[in-house]
Amino acid sequence: MILNYKDLFHIALLLISSPAHAWEEISLEDRRKVFTAFVYPMIGLCGLSVFIGSLVAMGWGEPQSFQYAMTRCCAVAVSLFGGYFLAAYFINGLRVRMFRMGSDIPLTQQFAGYSLVVVFLLKIIIGILPDFSIIALLLQFYVVYVVWEGSVKMMQMSEKDRLRFTVLSSILLIVCPLVIEWIFNKLTIVLN
Repeated sequence: MILNYKDLFHIALLLISSPAHAWEEISLEDRRKVFTAFVYPMIGLCGLSVFIGSLVAMGWGEPQSFQYAMTRCCAVAVSLFGGYFLAAYFINGLRVRMFRMGSDIPLTQQFAGYSLVVVFLLKIIIGILPDFSIIALLLQFYVVYVVWEGSVKMMQMSEKDRLRFTVLSSILLIVCPLVIEWIFNKLTIVLN
């Protein structure tokens, strides 16, 4: 399968600029497409940008700089991969337990994958330009708006449950990758 980066960046920019329109397009596609068409390529781009940024920051000459860059790249890839699946699992649990809806793992995986667009794009930017991390900390809350728009179009939330679902899902989408990255970094220190 050939990856179409034009479509990847089209949907990413559409989710940022016009989430309501993007969710309408996404709702028409195959739910399993999210893995190969969006999540995995974005995780790869995040890892690549962190790898390049780490090599530039540490220098190219020392073997430790390559090891540091690979460790950072792995931490980002593992955190985004694990955070994505963990957030999707918990969002599905929210749907079932809190909102009395049916379990639909493919739907929540699709929703979580595309909702992480802000996190993915910020990781790509911070990977190369780490000085923007304070601004990125603030910009990551744009996830709330993306989730707000997707909560009705994708997840069929009622208006009375929309705010609660949006807040809880946004917290999960932001926190799950951070927690996994923190654990990975702590384990790396302990195992070294």
